[in-house]
Amino acid sequence: MTTVERALDHRRNGDRDDERVDGRDDDRDRDDERDGDGDRGNSAPTDRRALDAFDTERWVGVTGVALALVGVGVALRQPAMVVAGAAAIGYGLYARLGEAGEAALALDREVSDRTPDPGDEVTVTVRARNVGDAPRFDLRIVDGVPPGLEVVDGPARVATALRPGAGVAFSYVVRASRGVHEWGTTRAVVRNASGSRERLTELETPTRLTCTPELATGGDLPLRGLTTVSHGRVPTDVGGSGVEFHATREYRRGDPLKRVDWNRRARTGELATLELREERSATVVLLVDAREEAYVAERPDADTAVEASVEAAGAVFTALLAGGDRVGIATMGPRDCWLPPGAGTDHAVRGRETLATDPALAPTPADDRFYRTLWRRRFRRRLPGDAQVLFFTPLADDVPVDAARRLDAYGHLVTVLSPDPTVSPSRSPASTTPGRKLAAIERRERIRTLRGAGIRVVEWGDRSFPAAVASASGRWSR
Repeated sequence: MTTVERALDHRRNGDRDDERVDGRDDDRDRDDERDGDGDRGNSAPTDRRALDAFDTERWVGVTGVALALVGVGVALRQPAMVVAGAAAIGYGLYARLGEAGEAALALDREVSDRTPDPGDEVTVTVRARNVGDAPRFDLRIVDGVPPGLEVVDGPARVATALRPGAGVAFSYVVRASRGVHEWGTTRAVVRNASGSRERLTELETPTRLTCTPELATGGDLPLRGLTTVSHGRVPTDVGGSGVEFHATREYRRGDPLKRVDWNRRARTGELATLELREERSATVVLLVDAREEAYVAERPDADTAVEASVEAAGAVFTALLAGGDRVGIATMGPRDCWLPPGAGTDHAVRGRETLATDPALAPTPADDRFYRTLWRRRFRRRLPGDAQVLFFTPLADDVPVDAARRLDAYGHLVTVLSPDPTVSPSRSPASTTPGRKLAAIERRERIRTLRGAGIRVVEWGDRSFPAAVASASGRWSR
């Protein structure tokens, strides 16, 4: 690691610490900033920030070796050694000449598609022009690719030399993934002619890519008993209008003729009215585990459990809204996300945008720290008293187990829906490592604890989420 790289790493860590301190209560400010940056494009001027120059340590020891050669050559009366030492002294003096200047670049970034679908390949073209007065003989440019995007073709960097007014362009291809992706700092490193000194310049050119997938359909999960007074699809123990027989009562004047028990009239001569089991709507909150511990996957190149949870939550969100239920969205993580339960077309649009683009559900974990107690108090304060919770979590540790049991103890019916990241990518014994076996055993014990507390658990791994829901629904109905 060069001196500049070490300094950059220290600066990056310092910035993260400042964000942790200053960003705890800035959720509203972040929302305003996102709204204000929505129309910013490549036409924005390039902001530059140059750091101090550092030694690359390329020529370390050359002067000492040169003086040693001259001294030994003089002592031994060897002209060849004296000449070699003198040449080395020349290299040492050459290494000290010149300073690494600032990369005075005008940067422009072009994205082929700013609103791609998940999995689409997007071409990114970066153009840099030397707007300074001095030539740059050794210039390296590294683009700030968002961490949630994978570069699938071409390096996102270039090494070149630029005279004043000259430019360079390079392209690379990224694969789009769910979320809002903003390009970070582009880093330009300039070295002097000998390569002994280098200076890092940070370039800011705002560019945004938004990938909003369509919510999947399916995953019609049977809900439990907490309901509202509105009609829906959750069976209750209340008699009225519905589709399932509940009881009979004496006929009252004005009862609909279609609900008269004509069989009983023909058999006994008495009039009676059929009572059907009412179906009412439920208030449901979809809670997604978005802590750093939840960003686990069965293999390094696979989607994380958070991605699987968001996809499943989208399917359930669509199904519940279609069934007349009121649905909300929340996260358990360092970043706040809360969509109050609602219904209707506008709410469906807000839910789709929340699951696709909310920073709390980003494809990569946040650097902020998660405070469990503060999150629990805030979530309980927001959660409606009649709401039940569908909790999406991979159960990678004991924190979600404790959260589910506490919510259940507070009177909220909880169903845990858990993607299984411990499933082996192949069935061969070699792919099942001891660590994977241990993680699977610990996860199985957490599921056993939840079910022992009366909390429903649906898990899926190598099979689809709708298939897992259908299988669990069959067990619950027996």
